Amino acid sequence: MAKKSSKKSGKGAKGAEAKSRKQPSGNASKKADAAEKPGERDAAAKGKGADRTAHGPVADLLRLPAGPVDLSTISTGVLPFGPDSKKEAAEDMAELAPRLERLQEKLFAQSTDGDRRSVLLLLQGMDTAGKDGVIQNAVGALNPGALELTSFKSPTPEELSHEFLWRIESRVPKPGQIGVFNRSQYEDVLIVRVHDLVPREIWSKRYAMINAFERRLARQGVVLVKCFLHISKAVQAERLLARLDDPTKYWKYNPGDVDERGRWDDYQLAYTEALRRCNTVAAPWYVIPSDVKWYRNWLVAKLLEETLNTINPDYPAAGFDVDVERQRVLDSM
Repeated sequence: MAKKSSKKSGKGAKGAEAKSRKQPSGNASKKADAAEKPGERDAAAKGKGADRTAHGPVADLLRLPAGPVDLSTISTGVLPFGPDSKKEAAEDMAELAPRLERLQEKLFAQSTDGDRRSVLLLLQGMDTAGKDGVIQNAVGALNPGALELTSFKSPTPEELSHEFLWRIESRVPKPGQIGVFNRSQYEDVLIVRVHDLVPREIWSKRYAMINAFERRLARQGVVLVKCFLHISKAVQAERLLARLDDPTKYWKYNPGDVDERGRWDDYQLAYTEALRRCNTVAAPWYVIPSDVKWYRNWLVAKLLEETLNTINPDYPAAGFDVDVERQRVLDSM
């Protein structure tokens, strides 16, 4: 079964929106959850009139280019490719799910014959960007028997007594598995930096340590898929308010989330530096527009499918004489 580890880290950012807004009613929020929101329709409409299926690999379109990073210039909404509605995305996901499941099965099957490759899907993003939503909707179709899910939270005293990558190392997926990190080693150059939890001379050295760690994983056969779930500050506010409008979502709301919004610019700077300095050939970053939930989920599922297809896993040949074994089974009847 899927394993979970409990370790926490920092969250999004705070500060009231520059523009005043009217709080939606609880009923309005629930209706908005059930259907596409006007902003989602507007974003998707930008791609209408063109063939949204005529595009190259999603990985090529989402991969962060090398060089300087300016998050303010990267879209958080629907891009001009892929499904252009929630309904179309759901139809695509229904077709994607069995393909992902078959690829996962092949990946695990070939590990029984000595293949050492695995996949590590790493999810980072501001609070409400949708890490849990991606896990539920894009990863949910996978077989939990070959899935290793880890949610990294605040380090325990034992973890703090070790070097920061110690707790990460122990959760790296084994051959044949797909691992999912809800937050990751990058918390140690994000919240740690924003909140000055350790001196600058310590966290500033961690970028190089992370790069060396990820290169080693790649040499060992771990294919890293690092996703930054890119959300706008306005949409984050809408999602926080939606949690307050719905009593069934109160448990997801943390008053500290608003405090963190006050550090939005600090987090954007920290993410910018992490993306720039740890965007390598062995472990590139993919920027996932995350203002529209159904589009975000489709992008990550498609990216995962492309990654598995690149590995091209296959069922191993029988390590025994099939005819002899068939006759043995028949003789045992």
